[in-house]
Amino acid sequence: MKAMVTRAVVLCLMLGSTTVFLANARRSEVPAPRAAFDTFPMSFGPWRAVVDPPMDPDVLKVLGVDDYLSRAYYRPDGAAVGLYMGYYASQRQGDTIHSPLNCLPGAGWEPVSEGRLQIANIDGMGRNATVNRYVVRKGLDRHLVLYWYQSHGRVVASEYSNKLLLIHDAIRLNRTDGSLVRVIAPIRHGDDGTSAEQLAEEFVRVIFPALPSYLPN
Repeated sequence: MKAMVTRAVVLCLMLGSTTVFLANARRSEVPAPRAAFDTFPMSFGPWRAVVDPPMDPDVLKVLGVDDYLSRAYYRPDGAAVGLYMGYYASQRQGDTIHSPLNCLPGAGWEPVSEGRLQIANIDGMGRNATVNRYVVRKGLDRHLVLYWYQSHGRVVASEYSNKLLLIHDAIRLNRTDGSLVRVIAPIRHGDDGTSAEQLAEEFVRVIFPALPSYLPN
């Protein structure tokens, strides 16, 4: 508990300092070219998507995203994952990326475990990436959550590191665009989460090569 409180305090301080810095960085920012999420493929091999209903305008206002995607993808065998991506064209005016750790509890999901997961060969070309791995619970239901921050070709798990890199890129590149990618897989009753993790990993590898067109390098 003490570690969680310390983490929250440090994060709040970093968020505040990042917001102040970006708000005072006056250079105009040229949006990076990218494809809109509504053109993101509805199918990847055996996976087929169903688009979620549009988010409530009040929720979108809180998130501050410039573009987002929320879908469920299904395989013919009934396996399913949820995919959310939120893109921020600029984070200079206080619209910074919201961690799922802030959103999921508000929807009634309680964290059960947390850690990191290294996904080998995430792009099919030998690249490895480390992402956040959470198990959350609501009543008897449990979900495995993988998420990461992606910007300018980087995959970052740490929220702290992402904020520091945001300031670095604002100075060096005059860019503050960034995104969050989240994949959720349900954990079946009696499963320890291994099957859900394997399913989520498989799906991440399938979609990852398509991401640079929507989350610009």
